[in-house]
Amino acid sequence: MKKVIVFDLDETLTETRSLITDEMAELLGELLKQYRVCVISGGSFEQFQKQFIANLKVDSTQLKSLHLMPTCGTQYYRYRLSKKDWEQMYAENFNSAEKEIIIAALNEGIDETGYRIKTPNGPLIEDRGSQITYSALGQDAIPAEKKSWDPSGEKKRKIRKVVALKIPQFEVRAGGTTSIDVTKQGIDKAYGMRKLMELLGVNKEEILFIGDRLWEGGNDYPVKLMGIDTIPVGGYEHTPWVVRGILAVS
Repeated sequence: MKKVIVFDLDETLTETRSLITDEMAELLGELLKQYRVCVISGGSFEQFQKQFIANLKVDSTQLKSLHLMPTCGTQYYRYRLSKKDWEQMYAENFNSAEKEIIIAALNEGIDETGYRIKTPNGPLIEDRGSQITYSALGQDAIPAEKKSWDPSGEKKRKIRKVVALKIPQFEVRAGGTTSIDVTKQGIDKAYGMRKLMELLGVNKEEILFIGDRLWEGGNDYPVKLMGIDTIPVGGYEHTPWVVRGILAVS
């Protein structure tokens, strides 16, 4: 019996850096009546607010069953009814010296591979506290441009390899459509799931994970590798069908 349903965000619940649809928001509201729901992603909490929280169609009681894990679980937020707001329960942030080392390595890697663009749409490198993220076209690039920049993932893999050699003391991963994420060593979505199990007092057999990058090398793959049951989706358009299936058998 599953007790917790976990979702990736970009291309699983929403189109990349886009607002969750009314359909998906309503389905999640129904899901929250029966399960605890967690969203884990490399994005910042501010991005969660823009893409996900802003269009949720739930009341405050249901929000108590929602768990948010930005930056791959290095941050954790719960809704506090007493405060009527989200509260950060922990954050495993970099110190200023670590941030400088990481940002320098990312800039060197971008230049060495020749992938720096002249007119990015938004910042190329974003400090998310517990994660530093490089977005090849800029943080605010439109989804269509992101999807066409590196459909095979070859560019991201090349940048990741160069950067990882420069900072072996940190975890460097190919993240979303155009991004490279840097966290403390040993941190990925499996780390986030272990933290979630500890916090909620559940085991991996009681969790179901839904994501679009569950293939080997994808940033959802570590969850599958640790033995949690998973459902792959081909994009955010497919996820409503999965949720309807879960609700039908609940």
